Amino acid sequence: MMSDGPKAGAKWSKYAVEDGNLVRKSEFCPQCGPGVFLASHADRKSCGRCGYTQKNE
Repeated sequence: MMSDGPKAGAKWSKYAVEDGNLVRKSEFCPQCGPGVFLASHADRKSCGRCGYTQKNE
């Protein structure tokens, strides 16, 4: 059985095009730099590459 569509967490879903410009919708990891997004959880944001974790306020 096939899924109903692409995964919501797919890399392409982190970007949008507005007025012909590329806009990044998610936050980058401050340690890894551009290109590595922080995963959004209910109580925190975390980096899957380096393990950086930031608590939500």
